[in-house]
Amino acid sequence: MTAHFLVERDGPTALLTFNRPDARNSMTFEMYEALHDACGTLDADPSVRAVVLRGAGDRAFASGTDIRQFLDFKTREDALDYEARLTRVLSKLAGMSKPTIAMLQGDAIGGGLFIALACDLRLAAPHARFGVPVARTLGNFLAPVSLTLLVAVLGPNRAREIVLTARLLDAQEAKTIGLVDRIHPAPELESRARELAASLAELAPLTLAATKEATRRVLAALAPRDLDDLIVSCYLSRDFHEGVRSFLEKRKPDWQGR
Repeated sequence: MTAHFLVERDGPTALLTFNRPDARNSMTFEMYEALHDACGTLDADPSVRAVVLRGAGDRAFASGTDIRQFLDFKTREDALDYEARLTRVLSKLAGMSKPTIAMLQGDAIGGGLFIALACDLRLAAPHARFGVPVARTLGNFLAPVSLTLLVAVLGPNRAREIVLTARLLDAQEAKTIGLVDRIHPAPELESRARELAASLAELAPLTLAATKEATRRVLAALAPRDLDDLIVSCYLSRDFHEGVRSFLEKRKPDWQGR
C-alpha cells in the first residue's frame, strides 16, 4: 500500500482515502493499482459490509490522473495500456459485491468522476464540482468503461453535452440530474457517509450483492465493444501532447486538430 492511498476500518465499514491533498488527490498509476488491490481484498473479507471512498482535504475527491503520467506517451501501446489500466480498476470497483459510497468532499473531475460513478451511492458537499473537461485540458478520449458509466447515470444526450462543453457542474445541478444522490453540509458529510455505510451494513448482503450484479450485467450490455481507434487517434495526436505540456505550463493549449 502506498502512503498516497490509505485503508482504514470502522467496524464493518472500510474507508479508502486518496491521500494527495497538495496535488488535489490526482491519481498516480501506483494509486490506481492500490485501489484495485484494496477492492479485491475487501470484497473477499466477510467482515466488510460497506466501503466508503473519500479524498484527503476539502478541495478534491480526486482530480483525475496526475498529468505527469502522460509525459512519456509515444506509442499505441502507451495509450491502450493506460485505458486498459483504468478499465481494470473501474471494473473492479464497480464489480464489488459490497455497497460502495463516494464521499465527495471536494471536486470529482475526469478520472475522479469516473471513480465516483463506479460507486453505488454518491454524497457531496455543497462546494464540490463535477465534470470531464478533457476537450479543454488534454484533448484525450474516454475509455469504454468510463463512457458507459457516464451514459448509464446521465443518459447519452446529457453525457455528450457535458463532455462536449467541458464545463463543470456544481453540486446542486449534479443532484438534479442524478449524478449525486445527496448533498450534506461539509462539516456533516463524513458523519453522514459513515451513518449511511453503517445502515447498509445492517441490510441483507446477498440481496445487495445480487442487485449490484444485476445492474453490472445491464451496464455490460451497454458497453461499446471497441473504441481503440478513437482512443489512439487522440492520445497519439499532436494536440494531446500540446494539451499535456500546456496543462503543466499553466497556459491555454493551441489546438490544431491533428
